[in-house]
Amino acid sequence: MSRCVQLVLQYDGARFSGWQRQPDERTIQGVLEEALERLCQTHIPVLGAGRTDAGVHALGQAAGVRVAEKWAPATLRRAMNAVLPEDVWVKAAFDMRDDFHARYSAVARSYRYLVGTDDDANSPFRKSRELVYAPSLDMDALRRCAAELEGDHCFRAFAVKGTAPDDDDHHCDVSSAQWIERDGGLAFIIRANRFLHHMVRFLVGTMLDIGSGRREAGIISELLASGDNKGVSPPAPAHALYLERVEYPPELYLSAT
Repeated sequence: MSRCVQLVLQYDGARFSGWQRQPDERTIQGVLEEALERLCQTHIPVLGAGRTDAGVHALGQAAGVRVAEKWAPATLRRAMNAVLPEDVWVKAAFDMRDDFHARYSAVARSYRYLVGTDDDANSPFRKSRELVYAPSLDMDALRRCAAELEGDHCFRAFAVKGTAPDDDDHHCDVSSAQWIERDGGLAFIIRANRFLHHMVRFLVGTMLDIGSGRREAGIISELLASGDNKGVSPPAPAHALYLERVEYPPELYLSAT
């Protein structure tokens, strides 16, 4: 007998080469599977909700595992946290229905990107977790850019070319996107049904160019209508990006969330 468990993960992405297992590279998936093999004495595949890039952090990444019936979610969580390295932590674990799939069952994902605009952003305790940004930014322009992203659009211009299948329409349904002011800087927060490779980082890089006056505001609508990514700004650095949350239909949970 076995059970399907969802793991809610937090990790510091600084010393990882992204999510996906790679030979001779330290990855989130690899570290998790090593911990599970140590506990279960057999290889247990770990399926993530998405593949975060090298350097990207997570506050609420989700992963699915199938383990022996004896591993109740609370027991599995405690055991994994006892053997995982200090830069990965299982925040929560839930019993899920057998048809739960960490990637395909997800109905929404949320990301946050941190921009530090005050002098203290240069602190070693912040500059490794935020983008230190010196140019002044037009908040109204940034907010208008974010508003243009909401809805169902083709985000081909904001994705790495060739990383999605040829028959993928590159459409994402963005339910909310906003820039907010916070102590010491700004944050861009976006929620959508799916995200493309580097999509949030391309969006942030382009919007910062607009907010600082380096590019015209109309470029967002032009890029959304474009068939390629030739006009997009360089992506913002990975170290300031956080996967905040992955959402699933309530009926997939067998234990209280």
